[in-house]
Amino acid sequence: MLKLTLLGTGAAGGVPLYGCECSACDRARRQPAFERKPSSAMIEWGRGSSKERLLIDAGLMDLHARFPAGTYNGFLLTHFHVDHVQGFFHLRWGNPPLIPVWCPDDPSGCADLLKHPGCLQFKPILRHGELFTVNGLRIVPLRMHHSRITFGFIFEFANKRYAYLTDTNGLPTSSMDILLSQEQLHAVVLDCSSVTAEDDANHGGLATANEIYKKLQPKEMIATHIGHELDAWFMKHGTPDWLEVGREGMEIR
Repeated sequence: MLKLTLLGTGAAGGVPLYGCECSACDRARRQPAFERKPSSAMIEWGRGSSKERLLIDAGLMDLHARFPAGTYNGFLLTHFHVDHVQGFFHLRWGNPPLIPVWCPDDPSGCADLLKHPGCLQFKPILRHGELFTVNGLRIVPLRMHHSRITFGFIFEFANKRYAYLTDTNGLPTSSMDILLSQEQLHAVVLDCSSVTAEDDANHGGLATANEIYKKLQPKEMIATHIGHELDAWFMKHGTPDWLEVGREGMEIR
């Protein structure tokens, strides 16, 4: 069994965006199912009654309530921007056994997290293209196009392969080469924050996502890190047939 669950699918400002009255923000205020929290996910794997779990990023502020101590193996951290680590600031002062956080080697960290990690055990071992395993789950970190050191991940277990690629505007050539060198992906979760994106932007747009879809041809292509303007565009124009719009709680099996 390999399952990827989207815990948050929003851009940094979330949906509804504070002070915005656009159609997407108005809908999200009226219908909580359309709210978007910081982009994050959970990967689960195992055979039979044995199930393992890693949390991807820590942008949610209620992690301590949603995931009791001992119910997961640790965290995979894509990067140290605030909307991906803010949930750590409360969690770290707990007193469970040390919680591993596999992360980029970014000595700047975020605020004083690395100086005062508390119960978090930061492991800056992620290296582009270098496979490592956690209790049988194969993980390959891939460099992303972002404003600081950022990784996406390929996950493989029991002949299933998913890619989780957020906080990136397109993909570096070396990351695309690795993705193309392996068998077809069952699912790709990709940063698609806006309708269009400038070349020097931190996040991708629809056209770039479509180019990646055409190259990789995954069985499922799912958008995440979605901003309110893109949600409003989907409401007006519909969703392209090659793309699925990510939602909080969506499960990819």
